[in-house]
Amino acid sequence: MKILGYLTRDVLLHMVAVSFVLLVIIISGRFVKYLAEAAVGDLAADILLPVMAYRLPGFLELIVPLGLFIGILMSYGRLYVESEMVILTATGLSPTRLAAYSLVPAAVVMLVVAALSLWVTPLGAARSDALLHAPESSQGLNTVAAGRFQTRRSNNMVSYAQTITADGVMRSVFLSQGKRDDEGDLRMQVTVAQEGEVKFDVATGARYLELRNGYRYEGYPGELDYNMVQFKRFGELIPEPEGGIRTADPVDGRSTLKLLASGKAEDRAALHWRLSIPAMVPVVAIIALCMSRTDHRRGRYVKMAPAFLLYLGYLMLLANARSAMAEGEGSAAGLWVVHLGFLALALALLYGPGIRGRLKHRRYLNAQA
Repeated sequence: MKILGYLTRDVLLHMVAVSFVLLVIIISGRFVKYLAEAAVGDLAADILLPVMAYRLPGFLELIVPLGLFIGILMSYGRLYVESEMVILTATGLSPTRLAAYSLVPAAVVMLVVAALSLWVTPLGAARSDALLHAPESSQGLNTVAAGRFQTRRSNNMVSYAQTITADGVMRSVFLSQGKRDDEGDLRMQVTVAQEGEVKFDVATGARYLELRNGYRYEGYPGELDYNMVQFKRFGELIPEPEGGIRTADPVDGRSTLKLLASGKAEDRAALHWRLSIPAMVPVVAIIALCMSRTDHRRGRYVKMAPAFLLYLGYLMLLANARSAMAEGEGSAAGLWVVHLGFLALALALLYGPGIRGRLKHRRYLNAQA
C-alpha cells in the first residue's frame, strides 16, 4: 500500500502541474482571441469572463487526460532515471501490478472526466449559449448599445438605439455603414427604424437584426441620386467571425439525456464522443506507463515526443470517427474500434517485452540443449 500511495501521489502531483500549465496556455490564447472580438464590437465585454467560466469545463475534459498522460511519463521516467523502478522491480513489482497501481489514479481521473463530459460541460455550454444568444438579454444585443453611438470596426458600421426595453426591443434605431464598390468609391447605407430586435434562429444558430417601420437610404456621399426604400419589416443577418466565440457546435449544449433520446446522427455522435473521452483515460495511462521506460543514460524525456504524437493520433482518430458518424458516413462502432485498437497496442507494449524475453530465453535453452 505504501508503494501504491507513493506512485499515486507522484503521478497526481505531476498531472496537476502539467494540467495547470496547459490550462493557462489554452485559456490565455482563447481569452486574447475573444478579447479581440470584444474590441471590435463583436462581443459584449461584460460577458467575456462569464462565458469563459462556463466553457472552462470543456477545456478541462480534454486537458486533464493529457495531463495524466504526461504526468505518468514524467513521474515514472524519473523513477527509471533514478533507478527507483529497478529497485521496485527487484522487490517483485511485476508489470501487471505496476499497471494496476497506475490504474488507480487513472480511475480517479476517469470519474472526474466522465462528470465533466457527461454533465458539467454540456451544462456550461448551454448557459454560455443562452448568455450569448438570448434576444431578451442586453448582452445578446451587442449590435447596438442604448443611448450611444457604437462603431463596429469589423464591418465599418455605426449603430445607435435611443432605448432598449427589458424584453430586448430597441426604439429609434439608426444604422450607418460604408462599403467600397468595385471602383473603390465609398457607398453609404443609412437605415432608420422605429424599433428593432435581435432574433435567434435555433435551427441554424444564426442571429438576425429585425427592424420595423423605417427607411433605408443608399448612395454616394456628395451626390444627389440616393435610393430610398420604405419598409415595414426588414431583416439582416448578423455575421459571426469565423472561429469566434459564437461558432461552437450547438449540440455541445444539449444534455446527455436529450442525446440518449435523440435519433439524429450528430446527436448520437456527440453522445459517443462524451463516452469516449473518459474511456480513453485508462488506455492512455497504460500507454504512458509503457512509454516511460528509460534509463539514466537516455533521460526521462527521450520518449516524450513520440508518446505525445501517439496520444495526438489517438485523439485525432476519435475526432475523425465522430465526424464520420455525425455526417452519416460511419457508425458508433468506428469510435470503439479505435479504443480497442489502442487498448491492444497498450497491452502489447505492456507485455511484449516480457514475452519476447521469455521466447529469447527459451531459444537460448534449446540452443544449449
